[in-house]
Amino acid sequence: MSSLRTRLLASLLAGVLLVGLAGGWIVYRNALAEADAFFDYHLRQTALILRDQPVEYLLSQQIAPDDASYDFVVQVWTLDGVRVYLSRPHAVLPEITTLGFATVNTREGRWRVYGVQALTRVIQVAQPMSVREQRAAQLALRTLAPFALLLPALAALIWLAVGLALKPLERLTGLVKARREDTLEPLPDTRLPDEVRPLVGALNELLARLHASLGRERAFMADAAHELRTPLTALHLQMDALARASGEAERSAAMERLSEGVRRAIRLVEQMLALAREEPRTAPRHVAVALEPLAREVVAELVPLADARHIDLGISAAQPLTVSGDPEALRTLLRNLVDNAVRYSGEGARVDVSVEAGGSAASPRAELAVTDSGPGIPSAERARVFDRFYRRAGTAPPGSGLGLAIVKAIADAHRATLTLAAGHDGRGLRVVVAFPRAA
Repeated sequence: MSSLRTRLLASLLAGVLLVGLAGGWIVYRNALAEADAFFDYHLRQTALILRDQPVEYLLSQQIAPDDASYDFVVQVWTLDGVRVYLSRPHAVLPEITTLGFATVNTREGRWRVYGVQALTRVIQVAQPMSVREQRAAQLALRTLAPFALLLPALAALIWLAVGLALKPLERLTGLVKARREDTLEPLPDTRLPDEVRPLVGALNELLARLHASLGRERAFMADAAHELRTPLTALHLQMDALARASGEAERSAAMERLSEGVRRAIRLVEQMLALAREEPRTAPRHVAVALEPLAREVVAELVPLADARHIDLGISAAQPLTVSGDPEALRTLLRNLVDNAVRYSGEGARVDVSVEAGGSAASPRAELAVTDSGPGIPSAERARVFDRFYRRAGTAPPGSGLGLAIVKAIADAHRATLTLAAGHDGRGLRVVVAFPRAA
């Protein structure tokens, strides 16, 4: 029963059969009620006609109806219970009963009896109930016979109707099967039933998201190939310079430049891998993450880098706030923010990390902020720094331009808002990531 066509046909045909059986039973019951009324009338009329007739009349006349299928039996009893007349012999007959109508059970079935009392006798007219039931069944079959003959035609019509109703699904299946794997255009939703149109709409939305995802991947691959070409070319040139070095001092300088180039290439590849891992996400793992210990761990991890640049790195405020998300992704987000602040704020700068409550009573937020006292970013360029591989002109030291793009991808996956503003006293940069508070 996995086929929709089979289910529909079985359900409809079973419904028709059940309705037909119910209708047949109702017709039979109605026919039986009419037969009871008809035969009860004849029983009573026969008994009343014979009530004032002498016994000799009973012996000389045919008092039962001419149709033997009615099977009327007339019995005459004396007042003391002796039967003096029987119109038709039967194997089992009802005994004398009360006056009026009565239904009597015998060993061979039920009888319908009508009794009436004359001056010196009791006249009893009886009929087997099986006669009435047979007549009702005949009437019901006669009524239902045309409908029974039409059942095959009705089944054929149901088969054709189900086939026509499923044609749009068959056309849609054919369109999907005929598509190439790189065809992501929306499916046509015209001439579709209302029940199928939402499914096609959902498929088109999925195709649109898949098209956008593939577009991002193609753009990422193109950007990555372009960005990797420069450091790899530089590494090749530095290796040539190392091979041509004549003295120990020149060789050491070339080795240092090569080592620095390798470190930059490693960092670029790490950043690209991190961005490729975070960008396709639509929903992070829903785990409760405490921001205060996370901030302390990241700051402790980057303190050696800050000390090497004589930068004052620390936590200015830390409230015990919890958000829902992926712990590793949030660690990557904060590490990129702090790393960017340490690298680009300059010698002797100050970098503060804070975890504070924000938002409103109706919509509480947990704000994770990184503030530095460096050169900052002009307000006109703040929207562009989240683009992949974007770097401001004249920015030192060199980088990949992926740090804030990774931060943006993680923030979007956590339904967090990302805000860039000026730092303390209008100097430097303040990056605030506002998360929805976890319950």
